[in-house]
Amino acid sequence: MKAMILAAGKGERMRPLTLHTPKPLVPVAGVPLIEYHLKALAAAGFKEIVINHAWLGQQIEDHLGDGSRFGLDILFSAEGEPLETGGGIFKALPLLGDEPFLLVNGDIWTDYDFARLRQPLQGLAHLVLVDNPGHHGAGDFRLVAGQVEDGAGADETLTFSGISVLDPALFAGCEAGAFKLAPLLRAAMADGKVSGEHFRGHWVDVGTLERLAEVERLLAERR
Repeated sequence: MKAMILAAGKGERMRPLTLHTPKPLVPVAGVPLIEYHLKALAAAGFKEIVINHAWLGQQIEDHLGDGSRFGLDILFSAEGEPLETGGGIFKALPLLGDEPFLLVNGDIWTDYDFARLRQPLQGLAHLVLVDNPGHHGAGDFRLVAGQVEDGAGADETLTFSGISVLDPALFAGCEAGAFKLAPLLRAAMADGKVSGEHFRGHWVDVGTLERLAEVERLLAERR
């Protein structure tokens, strides 16, 4: 199974750190954020990684190279213009192939074991959900008997962690350009083709300087 790391965001809420450094390279406890994913993916048995980038993307390529120092083979999907999540994945599909692939947001930190996702996919997508963080109290989706449903207006929602397994068939009929991933997922949910799981371990959406400090506290506690 291949994996893709989404790394094209500008990180505007983390300025001034991201004015001259792409968010995936912002250091967390002295280590660039994206390296935590790379090391975890390698430990989980992944070999081929696709990384998309836009803002200051050449810095990401220069820093990571071909991935060999992580025991990985890294390919890059450069975006000349912002394509949003769906458009960015669609552009990278030729590098990902025809089989289901793991997808992880580059701006999260977690101790989730990616090896758990190296199994056959039932349906078009499998989402890892987490408890709603304080900054996203309404959540995203519901998890009912292992299936994910749209959580709009519902109680007992969970938040999409940014970790998933997607079948390229999810993007059937899409065209090149900027578009969001969520509408594709919700359409698949309506057809009962999205499974899910509830992860209760450590997970932080590193979208602000405050949450960056939270990850550093967690890492200090683990040491």
